[in-house]
Amino acid sequence: MRIGVDARELCGHPTGVGRYLGGLLHEWAALRGLPHEFVLYAHDATSLPLDARRFATRLVPGPPGTWWEQVRAPRAAARDHLDVWFAPGYTAPLRMQVPTVVAIHDLSFVAHPEWFSMREGARRRWLTGQSAALAAAVITISEFSKRELAERLGVPAERVHVIPPGIGAGAQQPRRGNSRLGLTTESTETQRLESDSPQPPASGPRVLFVGSIFNRRHVVDLIRAFTPIARAHPDASLDIVGDNRSYPRQDLRRTIADEHVEAQVSWHEYVSEERLADLYTHARAFAFLSEYEGLGLTPLEALAAGVPPVLLDTPVARESCGDAAVYVPLGDVPAITRALNAALFDQAARTRLLQAAPAALARYSWPRAARDTLAVLVNASSAGYPSRPRWPLKPAG
Repeated sequence: MRIGVDARELCGHPTGVGRYLGGLLHEWAALRGLPHEFVLYAHDATSLPLDARRFATRLVPGPPGTWWEQVRAPRAAARDHLDVWFAPGYTAPLRMQVPTVVAIHDLSFVAHPEWFSMREGARRRWLTGQSAALAAAVITISEFSKRELAERLGVPAERVHVIPPGIGAGAQQPRRGNSRLGLTTESTETQRLESDSPQPPASGPRVLFVGSIFNRRHVVDLIRAFTPIARAHPDASLDIVGDNRSYPRQDLRRTIADEHVEAQVSWHEYVSEERLADLYTHARAFAFLSEYEGLGLTPLEALAAGVPPVLLDTPVARESCGDAAVYVPLGDVPAITRALNAALFDQAARTRLLQAAPAALARYSWPRAARDTLAVLVNASSAGYPSRPRWPLKPAG
């Protein structure tokens, strides 16, 4: 069987979708005797070293946007006699002549259109809805997102497969102890000038946030909640790792300056994997105050690294981390401060959270995710479900 893969997100610095796809490809590459070929379609060279005999790459030039996805990629794929097409990033070609499987991790642009510009939100809602309606199968990463797909897009439950991803990079297990590993899921270029190599840790307690900065993740509240801790503990520090994708735009540097914590709060828009692993190694608490996620991988990566997380109390946070996190209500900055204090300094609370971590992490395995995803692709191909649009297209649901 020949599996076509939209591999655009593997170019440059892989972010959320790119790391998800990279984890699957690492595992598929590790399987010997796998009777399938993969053809990766990208607009530029990818960052993943793979066996070219089993994982051929087709460079399809052009800006990697909607036109590339809907026109250029299908034209290139038509010459390769594919059996199925895997779209790991929410949308798929609507005129692909083979069955498609699309991964949709969340529906934030449907549930909260105010977080997106009018044009971008409308594009995402329409293309994602049509991709889901025409796909042979939809893969998502949590039961919460499966319910969202049914309620907001009207996707039949039997076509939605919940396949939690692994933690960290594929084909390896997160390390614990002094060599703890955590990998970002979303990042771009460096905001602060610093070396990519591991740097000497600050002497005091460190709080870490990792993830692109969206309004829904309330990084401004995190900075304000950290301020009393910074005043009480001059050696405490907060590291924020992620590029600013907020809409309406939030000025984090102004917030840091207004709170007078410039010496203790560092914002890095991008760091290397080695530098990020170092940040996880020396963090004592992790904060991720998101009110909407399909899953939220970085709190799980923190747990895998032995760092207790502080999360907003949402259904998906409870689903993913269970008893292994401190939960706080939305908008309650003093409660966030108390939770951070507990995660940093209350040894009994820290022990309780970290003892609950193995049960939470047991669901997240790259070998299992790769196996189950491959099974969905094989079934979609054998079912022969034609993902050809019926014109005129109407929004799903």
